[in-house]
Amino acid sequence: MSNSSVSQVIADWVETIDTEELPSEVVQACADTLIDTVGLSVAACNTDYVTALRNSWTADGPCTVLGSNLKLDAPSAAMINGTAAHGEDFDNTFEGCPVHSGAVIVPALLAAAQSYQLTGQQVLKGLAVGIEVMCRLGLVVQKGVHSAGFHPTGVLGTMGATAGVSAACNLTRNAQVNSAGIAGSMASGIIEYLADGTWTKRMHAGWAAQNGLRATAMALSGFTGPRTVYEGRHGLMFGFSSSENHDYSLLTDNLGQDWWAERIAFKPYACGTMTQPFVDCAARLSKKVSIDDVVSLKCKVGEGTVHRLWEPLADKQMPSNAYAAKFSTPYCVAVGFLTESAGLAEFTEDVVQDKAVINLARKVSYEIDPNDEYPKNYTGTICATLRDGREVEETQPYLRGGINSPLSRADILKKCKANFKYGGYNYEIVGVLSDLADNLKDNNKSLDLGFLNNIPSI
Repeated sequence: MSNSSVSQVIADWVETIDTEELPSEVVQACADTLIDTVGLSVAACNTDYVTALRNSWTADGPCTVLGSNLKLDAPSAAMINGTAAHGEDFDNTFEGCPVHSGAVIVPALLAAAQSYQLTGQQVLKGLAVGIEVMCRLGLVVQKGVHSAGFHPTGVLGTMGATAGVSAACNLTRNAQVNSAGIAGSMASGIIEYLADGTWTKRMHAGWAAQNGLRATAMALSGFTGPRTVYEGRHGLMFGFSSSENHDYSLLTDNLGQDWWAERIAFKPYACGTMTQPFVDCAARLSKKVSIDDVVSLKCKVGEGTVHRLWEPLADKQMPSNAYAAKFSTPYCVAVGFLTESAGLAEFTEDVVQDKAVINLARKVSYEIDPNDEYPKNYTGTICATLRDGREVEETQPYLRGGINSPLSRADILKKCKANFKYGGYNYEIVGVLSDLADNLKDNNKSLDLGFLNNIPSI
């Protein structure tokens, strides 16, 4: 790298991007992310936490609040839509670091589109840049942000949203650098929600999305921020990651040639990323053994997942509420075994209190596998010990929905339609959404999102 700072290298790259030359895989990933994220926002739009948020962010403006007839200012709409998109932990993720780019970048860009009258091409550019920066930052920090007690989606998402909105709005190189510098002082998100399953993790994606809009607006107005926001002695990485030895080449090398954005993963289950392979294992085990014969279910896990998904073990075996259950591998294993699924319907207060689920979750424990590849790969292995002494093992070697087993567009549309239905809305509009997502590259007019207001109820 030259004497340019990391944020200057990113800004130089952004200025070279031509949406006509984006790889088809990147365009497809952006379109899929848009469809998936809007569906998730609609699914959660009438939940208690989104309702509370909607009642607290009330600044009028031109931007759509999904699943309602409200129009608010850009930061408010992005905050609410991002929180809804991430709220059920069903949003896309990344193999390399579990950052949730869709729930951050899509709400930020949709709000920017309506606030600044952006074209489809500008939105596509912003989506591609925002997702790419967020994923590459995940590669740089690996487990560091989580280990330090922070949420990568909130911290890194702020930087991704800012990069994406700044790119879409065609900020100058200097303004882009300033926007990143400003955003570094906005980044936040602690993971103490793990203690009791309360709501704060849900808001981190929305908070990051609105940070991106605010940092961009401030830079457009001449506000300045440090050009060494990433790598400086008191910069983002120093403040939010437990390691000082970061390889920034993972963020800056081969920009525009190697696209990590095309490798994002879409979840088949509505729970934490690292639990997904274990649900697959549990579902397959249920077809091989009877629940009455199960003495124990031992999971082989990566050490970096233990403090979030396994400890305190007694609490994880009996989560306090439906949201806490999403980050309890014992619960997810139990519900996967009993229902062969882990969708939105499996994370309700009634199911969490179901005696059969609780009894099986109490039989689930773990051991650390020193050969586990986390966070470079998400795997799962469960060994069932039966009453007759036999052991039956199942392994899922990769994340379904990820690079080794991607969801098809048909899968994503099916998921989106199910999410519209879950939220109480007519899913016929998903076809319009799909067309809009697929036509971003050719759309040089202001993006028309009017169809997302007043979505018909079922």
